[in-house]
Amino acid sequence: MLYSLMAKLQLMSKIKQKFKSPIVVFFTVLLGILLISVPPALTQQPVVLNMLMIASEAQTWKESLVKDFQEKNPGIRINVIEGPNATNLLEDLYTSAFILGDSPYDLINMDVIWTPKFAAAGWLADLSNRITKDELAAFSPKDVDGGRYEGKLYRIPMRSDAGMLYYRKDLLQEAGFEPPETFADLVKISKALKEKGKVDWGYVWQGRQYEGLAAMFVEVLEGFGGYWVNPDTLEVGLDQPESLKAIAFLKQTIKDKITPEGVTTYQEEETRRIFQNGEAAFLRNWPYVWALANADDSPIKGKLAIRPMVGTADKGGGACLGGWGLGIAKTSKHPEAAWKAIQYFTSEEAQRKFILQTGFVPSRQSLFKDPQIVAKYPHYPELLQVVNKAVLRPPIAQYAQASDILQRYLSSALTNGMTPEKAMKAAASETRRLLKT
Repeated sequence: MLYSLMAKLQLMSKIKQKFKSPIVVFFTVLLGILLISVPPALTQQPVVLNMLMIASEAQTWKESLVKDFQEKNPGIRINVIEGPNATNLLEDLYTSAFILGDSPYDLINMDVIWTPKFAAAGWLADLSNRITKDELAAFSPKDVDGGRYEGKLYRIPMRSDAGMLYYRKDLLQEAGFEPPETFADLVKISKALKEKGKVDWGYVWQGRQYEGLAAMFVEVLEGFGGYWVNPDTLEVGLDQPESLKAIAFLKQTIKDKITPEGVTTYQEEETRRIFQNGEAAFLRNWPYVWALANADDSPIKGKLAIRPMVGTADKGGGACLGGWGLGIAKTSKHPEAAWKAIQYFTSEEAQRKFILQTGFVPSRQSLFKDPQIVAKYPHYPELLQVVNKAVLRPPIAQYAQASDILQRYLSSALTNGMTPEKAMKAAASETRRLLKT
């Protein structure tokens, strides 16, 4: 039971009144001194911070990062709440909690595309004055940009992620090809390897109508010099020539039969399995594929390499930025404790341990070349090149709606439901109306 100073004095007075003996009085005074001199840290309940987490990662956080943090900070406890594995459902839980009033969550673990929505709604605390430019410089610049909205910083990157091009280095070397630099190179090599019977398919990518389609498309769009939405001016570029060239390239890979016709139903895992089974020469996917494709039971173990997505001869390709970071709910009653937790979780020490345990991608640039990490993941120095060429999906408050528009019309164009010109004209028009609201 905790006593305030007043309560302690009242207790001493009652004891003295009841027992008049000098010995009792002596011990009463001694007891009072002990009670009053107890350090506040020993009499206060620890601060509890709530954090919602994807279920598949929750246990790792509890057993590693959270445990380490609590040992270093005994006055703070972190309550990890397991949410669904689907990121869209996790976002819905956060959104519902914020809309209903004071969020029960203190630490907000965010996918990069949630930041503008949460910040625009006034749900996040501004972290701009809590961290210096020199401290931010330790992180990948693109990951830092992913935590900004209208010039303010709301999210500190915990781990990065970026789309990339995987390729069969053994097949390219045998056939005398250098890794592709352009879309034309990609098509040329794919056709040659398929004609020689080395693979069933040249290039596989995510074509189903879902967020992965938008992520894949921004890379190809960047490679042709186009853009989706300019966040500074809110101009929409979906109906520009570069966008139509990007769609034409994707459709041509299907027409040339270097990409399966069923690609318009594929998500990440369908494409990974095709590539990992040795059926394709090239794969667009995320970093998680590396560990699986190099597992002992993988037919292509040791036979693959990575590079940033290709582009045109005069325009380099891009890598769609993914990744997760931490923010603080504006309604949190413990912002200082929450910031202390963010500082630890995003520190070099914590990230190194987390990356070695999980194989995720760090957000701190130094860790891509860290001896311990490179010893386990030798491709990380090349991965840094990919991350540094990252492209953000439009950091706009209405991103979810804008993405839904693009997905619907792009899917229609790829499946011949509409012509690319008609589809992108409609997508651009609908997006412009959205942004005006």
